[in-house]
Amino acid sequence: MSSHQNAEQRADLRHDWTRDEVLALFDKPFNDLLFEAQTAHRRYFDPNEVQQSELLSIKTGGCPEDCGYCSQSAKFETGLKASKLMEVEKVLTEARKAKERGATRYCMGAAWRSPKDRDLDAVCAMIEGVKEMGMEACVTLGMLDAVQAKRLREAGLDYYNHNIDTGRDYYTDIITTRTFDDRIDTLSHVREAGIHVCSGGIIGMGEQQKDRADMLMELANLDEHPESVPINSLMKVGGTPLGEVEDLDPLEFVRTIAVAKIMMPASMVRLSAGREHMSDELQALCFLAGANSIFVGDKLLTTDNPGEDHDKTLLRRLGMKPMAAHTAAPEVKPESTPQVAPSHAAE
Repeated sequence: MSSHQNAEQRADLRHDWTRDEVLALFDKPFNDLLFEAQTAHRRYFDPNEVQQSELLSIKTGGCPEDCGYCSQSAKFETGLKASKLMEVEKVLTEARKAKERGATRYCMGAAWRSPKDRDLDAVCAMIEGVKEMGMEACVTLGMLDAVQAKRLREAGLDYYNHNIDTGRDYYTDIITTRTFDDRIDTLSHVREAGIHVCSGGIIGMGEQQKDRADMLMELANLDEHPESVPINSLMKVGGTPLGEVEDLDPLEFVRTIAVAKIMMPASMVRLSAGREHMSDELQALCFLAGANSIFVGDKLLTTDNPGEDHDKTLLRRLGMKPMAAHTAAPEVKPESTPQVAPSHAAE
């Protein structure tokens, strides 16, 4: 398929969603919603492939932000000890191990409000080393300006992660030290630099369904959809403001995955933080709803993750296989066309 044909076929991706339309998706009967999401997913992806990333905290704790969910904030007493930026070779040693375990994307996270220019020297060396191993490179470093984004791209960065966390109206209930528009500005700098965007949010922070709808609407209505959309289930940490929040209905989490896939079908939707507390059956429903990316390894930045053996066993039971490393957006499959499940509900 030519790039021109692919561009034409991808032109039906929408960027004009309204809240009412998104809430109508959330309100669909569960089976109809999953059917529509899986159909949209098959248009762009092999439904039996899953992209595997590994995540390393290259600078932990001491962050000046007050994100209410975060164990790394200096404003909360969580028992986490702050550390300095890791040495380049130590990071690359961990990256080699990750590749041996089957990861095709290596993600590096630093607990900064925004990186200092001197810090970028080491981060760029890490990116270059990961790329030399044949893996995709992703970093999350906080807010970026345009010059910093360009520098990361020149080092070969494939993806920059910067989550918007929640809907615009609920945002100030979670974070006060940076604005929602600060996050959108960083995404703009990343996109303009030619880096793929990785942006999603956290579910189960006490928000309402309309806030989840607003979060997905913000992402889907960007000029270009994020190539990667991580959907995190809140990992409650003692000492943070959200450490005692009420648990979210697991099926509402699956609905959020499905709605994200319907709205952004050409994006990889990552079943991200929280898998440690999900049953195999719940994860299988998320894959059915269109999730096709996971973090592997025993740990995320500071929280637990299912072990390598468990993930391999689960994927084998589901007949799923690892996705090869690639940085280009997927091509629509011409032989597949979206369908809508027969339904008594006309919303």
